[in-house]
Amino acid sequence: MDIIIVGCGKVGFTLVEQLSNEDHNIVVIDEKPEKVQYITDRLDVMGIVGNGINHKTLLEAGIATADLLIAVTGDDEKNLLCCVIAKKTGHCQTIARVRNPIYNGEIAFLKKEFGLAMIINPELTAANEISRVFQFPSAIRVDSFAKGHVELLHFKVSENSPLIHLKLFNLHQTLHSNVLVCTVIRGSEVIIPNGDFEFRAGDTVAIASERRNAIDFFRKIGIVKNRVGNAILAGGGKVSFYLAKILIQSGIRVTIIEINPSRCDVLSELLPEATIICGDATDQDLLSEEGLEQAQGFAALTGLDEENILLSLYANDVSNAKTVTKINRSSFNSVINEMNLGSIIYPRVITADYILKYVRSTVNSINSNVETLYKLAGGKAEALEFIIKENSAVAGIPLQDLNFRKNTLICCIYRNGKVILPGGQDMMLAGDSVLVVISGYRISDIKEILED
Repeated sequence: MDIIIVGCGKVGFTLVEQLSNEDHNIVVIDEKPEKVQYITDRLDVMGIVGNGINHKTLLEAGIATADLLIAVTGDDEKNLLCCVIAKKTGHCQTIARVRNPIYNGEIAFLKKEFGLAMIINPELTAANEISRVFQFPSAIRVDSFAKGHVELLHFKVSENSPLIHLKLFNLHQTLHSNVLVCTVIRGSEVIIPNGDFEFRAGDTVAIASERRNAIDFFRKIGIVKNRVGNAILAGGGKVSFYLAKILIQSGIRVTIIEINPSRCDVLSELLPEATIICGDATDQDLLSEEGLEQAQGFAALTGLDEENILLSLYANDVSNAKTVTKINRSSFNSVINEMNLGSIIYPRVITADYILKYVRSTVNSINSNVETLYKLAGGKAEALEFIIKENSAVAGIPLQDLNFRKNTLICCIYRNGKVILPGGQDMMLAGDSVLVVISGYRISDIKEILED
């Protein structure tokens, strides 16, 4: 695809990095020469210094023949206007980043009237992900598939876990749990395990399951955390605002600690059911006064990664709260992921994954669409959901008779309200929602999991 990306900030760079690795032709536009230079020096893309709402700039970038324009500048209105001009000038699909809460109730209207393929809100997307973790605190990450009927739950194997030295083919008869192990991260290695795989302490494991079966599994391996009933949010930015709204609607009591008095006034007006504390979230006495030691959930959501890391380390030290840490930079994610930070959320990566899902489904949507896409282990593996169509190359054939590529796993099939953890004789049928985990290659259609 020919793709134009307007805005070379954190989200823009992450998008360019991922899309350029998938053989797309990318042109980036930004008003700051140093940002364009930074990206073009590191990635095989063309850069233009200019304003994305300028007609001539868009023509220079190739809008007349472009397939997709993605506007991710820091200005919502500019992003929307850029998409409108792109639609008028060319015939491409458009995606806009829109972050301001005042537009939150207007998303459907804006998409329809401006002809947008997608509106993405990184902060709201991150808040939704955090809320899923608070709903299932035994896991460090929760990815949802089949409209919430199937979940991919990630957890870390502890030193005293009954899983240690257990071979995978003995898992079901030992624990009698109806879950399927999809991936294991061990150090820098990503493993799609076979029956001889043996668990070790420190492994990060992802299982596919219905929620009730996952709860039973976690109880049997000794990872039991009750649903969060109250939460402290450190920082009062957009992620905290969106998260507080979601948590309050779920019946969770929310306290937000924000250092800026004027922002506290805004939050108090917008979130009357939340407790808003004006103060420094790094003040240990203040955290103690607000009940951190007794808190069931804690999210470090300030604008500084270093502050968030320290806050989560402290929260884990003094409480049994389910902790979530927001990290904006992913430069040292291999180190950060080894720290005791609870669940780690990278908003720009989540945003890029959502857009990448749209691009994949657009590239090849003849036989089946990419419904959902999550990158695992820093992008070394992917979990994808497909809806099977009647003419699909994989439909109606027992799994044991399909010639799958290496490092491919059919994790589950969702059919007519029933979750199937498939065996060799099971088949994918038209209309099924299928969860596939792959490593070492990329796909945009489910037929690509088969050897040529």
